[in-house]
Amino acid sequence: MGKAKLRFLGTGTSQGVPMIGCGCEVCRSADSRDKRLRASVLVEYEGLTILVDAGPDFRQQMLAAGVSHLDAILLTHNHKDHTGGLDDIRAFNYLEKKATQIYCEKYVEDSLRMEYSYAFAENKYPGAPEWSVHNIDEKPFSINGVEIIPIRGRHYKLPVLGFRFGNIAYCTDMNHIPEEEFEKLKGLDHFIINTVRRGHHISHYALETALKVAERVGAKHSWLTHLSHQLPTHEALTAELPAGVLPAYDGLVIE
Repeated sequence: MGKAKLRFLGTGTSQGVPMIGCGCEVCRSADSRDKRLRASVLVEYEGLTILVDAGPDFRQQMLAAGVSHLDAILLTHNHKDHTGGLDDIRAFNYLEKKATQIYCEKYVEDSLRMEYSYAFAENKYPGAPEWSVHNIDEKPFSINGVEIIPIRGRHYKLPVLGFRFGNIAYCTDMNHIPEEEFEKLKGLDHFIINTVRRGHHISHYALETALKVAERVGAKHSWLTHLSHQLPTHEALTAELPAGVLPAYDGLVIE
């Protein structure tokens, strides 16, 4: 498989870090690596520029990364912290004079049709976002001839997808990966996995479990994302993690 380049646009949990109104040590940290927008990544792979998830910080993330073109947006699931910025696709529609290609599961499309009904209306309001939606599942699919490998996971009871792009796999908002999916995660240079806090969480990997999953996958480098203020500061968390595992941060680029 080819090599990909991935930029973390956001590495925070659904409320971001700092959290509104919170005065904890992490939320008060002056370290820029503790300022976390909602989870999203930008991937350059085999000539494609692909965004995974477009949450409420989408506009800010696109501007910060200087993005002027997207070949596709992949959605892991339908929660608002991963889809809440899709209206701002209008900027790409205007610049490129065409609909933006979105890849997601059928239930995610159904959710978008309810939340963004105006974008799917037969007679659209002028300036409404233009999307071309393609349904996917856990089977590999192609974008302009480039193969993408989805990774099936569970987010409590909700089915979600992670994605493998050559030597990098990105798995956020999961607390379970089925046994048969681990075959798709062999031979990685980089494995990205979510964790929110220590101890049990109903829909995300606990830190302890995320480390066990990362060890099993055995990538050369493992990265933690979707981090909350319930974990230590970036500096403190880095100091306690095992070799080969690091917390990601907004703006980090890996390849």
